[in-house]
Amino acid sequence: MDPIRASLIDVKRLIVKVGTAVVTRHDGRLAVGRLGALCEQLKELNSQGYEIVLVTSGAVGLGRQRLRYRKLVNSSLADLQNPQVELDGKACAAVGQNSLMALYDTLFSQLDVSSSQHLVTDSDFRNDSFREQLSETVKSLLALKVIPVFNENDAVSTRRTPYEDSSGIFWDNDSLAGLLAMEVKADLLVLLSDVEGLYSGPPSDPNSKLIHTYIKEKHQAEITFGDKSRLGRGGMTAKVDAAVCAASSGIPVVITSGYATNNIINLLQGKPVGTLFHKDAQLWTSVNEVDAREMAVAARECSTRLQAMSSEDRRKLLLDVADALEANESLIMAENEADVAAAKADGYEKALISRLALKPGKIAGLAKSIRVLADMEEPIGRIVKRTELADGLILEKTSSPLGVLLIVFESRPDALVQIATLATRTGNGLLLKGGKEARRSNAILHKVRFSSFTQIHAHTEAQALLLFFLYHQIITSAIPDSVGDKLIGLVASREDIPDLLKLDDVIDLVIPRGSNSLVSQIKNSTKIPVLGHADGVCHVYIDKSANPDMAKKIVRDAKIDYPAACNTMETLLVHQDFSNNDLLKELLAELRREGVTLYGGPRASSLLNLPRAQSLHREYSSLACTVEFADDVGAAIDHIHQHGRHVISHTDCIVTEDHEVAEMFLHRVDSAAVFHNASTRFCDGARFGLGAEVGVSTSRVHARGPVGVEGLLTTQWILRGSGQVVDGDKGVSYSHKDLPL
Repeated sequence: MDPIRASLIDVKRLIVKVGTAVVTRHDGRLAVGRLGALCEQLKELNSQGYEIVLVTSGAVGLGRQRLRYRKLVNSSLADLQNPQVELDGKACAAVGQNSLMALYDTLFSQLDVSSSQHLVTDSDFRNDSFREQLSETVKSLLALKVIPVFNENDAVSTRRTPYEDSSGIFWDNDSLAGLLAMEVKADLLVLLSDVEGLYSGPPSDPNSKLIHTYIKEKHQAEITFGDKSRLGRGGMTAKVDAAVCAASSGIPVVITSGYATNNIINLLQGKPVGTLFHKDAQLWTSVNEVDAREMAVAARECSTRLQAMSSEDRRKLLLDVADALEANESLIMAENEADVAAAKADGYEKALISRLALKPGKIAGLAKSIRVLADMEEPIGRIVKRTELADGLILEKTSSPLGVLLIVFESRPDALVQIATLATRTGNGLLLKGGKEARRSNAILHKVRFSSFTQIHAHTEAQALLLFFLYHQIITSAIPDSVGDKLIGLVASREDIPDLLKLDDVIDLVIPRGSNSLVSQIKNSTKIPVLGHADGVCHVYIDKSANPDMAKKIVRDAKIDYPAACNTMETLLVHQDFSNNDLLKELLAELRREGVTLYGGPRASSLLNLPRAQSLHREYSSLACTVEFADDVGAAIDHIHQHGRHVISHTDCIVTEDHEVAEMFLHRVDSAAVFHNASTRFCDGARFGLGAEVGVSTSRVHARGPVGVEGLLTTQWILRGSGQVVDGDKGVSYSHKDLPL
């Protein structure tokens, strides 16, 4: 779901306006099938408790078609040879209104829905008593689950073309719908047309793009409208005028197609349907209306200017972030608790909820990690190797930012802070897409991220969603104008991700942090290098020489400390000598007391009477693990390589007092991290002293294991000479001498 539309989920009362092009076919006849489908949508919404007011056009067009037919039937041959006189529009309206309402009454009656008819003129609204009574009547009808159907009474209207008057009451059914939305205090106005919404050019032009959010300051001068309605007197210009007017009064408006099935239902579910008009739309435009390529290019340009900042300025920026996190810890935790509660109510998996939750002390830990990162040696432009190629020809290998990073993460609100601060320290541009399940936490952490304020006011869920989009503006309060406000871009919706994944010429690295399915999907969808692990089982092997107390302590920590983490133990391998040993019995009993569900491999399930594990390559990410026996350390290594899938192995540990066995394990196990007598939970960027991490990589290219500053850097070669040329290497005497740094 696009978070921009999420606020529409809370809509209760809506006005639906049906245009003439939706009501009638191209030949002027009623589009009975289309109207039937619309009425079925409204019936469904009515039964769900929505309050619906329908404003319909089409009476004039329908009446004209009927009167032409009647005139044709009653005409003589001589009459047909004479020039045809245009029918009176007001007579057409009077005839058509009767037929139109008869159809609505029939359709709604078939669906067991009651409807009412209301014909109004602009002069009616000049009377305050009328407006007050109208609101009361509509309120009573809605309480009875009746759908009021409004239409302008063109048959008796005293206004003439072009219908607009200086009073600004209303001048067509689009503006009538906008007026009614304000009168009855609607939560949403939907204007149905024959196109999906407002386009950047003619809808028939394949180069035209649907405008998801209309920004008056941006689009008013850019868009030119075509002809007005083929049968009515409005058209897209009238719809936009009505939408702008209603939106400025605080009522969201969406222009969308009346041809598409279930468009209104999809809209109320938060899906990206049509063109949205909103009074705060200008606050969203820099995030939502920017082309994917434009966003990535802008981030690259800003990162170049960020690199030009002094190391001390970037350091101070990070220290301010750490201070702001601690100052707002109580509010961050409160919002995170609301996220967790919402995730539980929505039925998310326990593993995801566990990753989502911020444990007590997490904010203090994040702040400490950021300060460690700030105090590290300057990472940009660091000389890692100096070589004299020849006399007076010096080559330097230096560290350099990667460029632009695209980070997609689910849950894990702490990941946002770590990634953003690492990118800032290393001079990289950043595009962020956070998970909707962490929307409150992300919004708060976004605001803390680059703001120097000491207190954030509490806000509702809708405001938290808005803050998610205000992040880009908040960043500008701390990042100098010389760098630019496009350094860190927020990806507004999941629908933007496929476009970004195609930009292998602009984006340098994608880092997905979340579920296995998320990482795998991204790896299969892009040519851009992806840093992450799609799956990786962490093993703990207890060798026959293991210290029993140490083994129990390590296994307990590796499984219990944080079961949802990627570095938690998922498979416990035990030397076969322990099959009937008290150590194993005590260890399994202790795990059960902690709530761990135990499964067995082929041997353990039989010997220990455990449920058979569905797979020996299983990342539970919860209080569950697999137990299996190994004949010796060689068999344990073979098991890890076979079932840990060594190409994406994460962290594996051996518990043993035999130094030779330990060295064999450490050097033969092909994992990103291999431990001896230490919990797998130590495989973490902060614990490794990296300050923070963007994730744990199980690939071999570029970075492996916890990825901190070094993983976000590449190298640049700088050669300093004094006029040397190659010329076939005739006049060059290469020395290739290593020089001190």
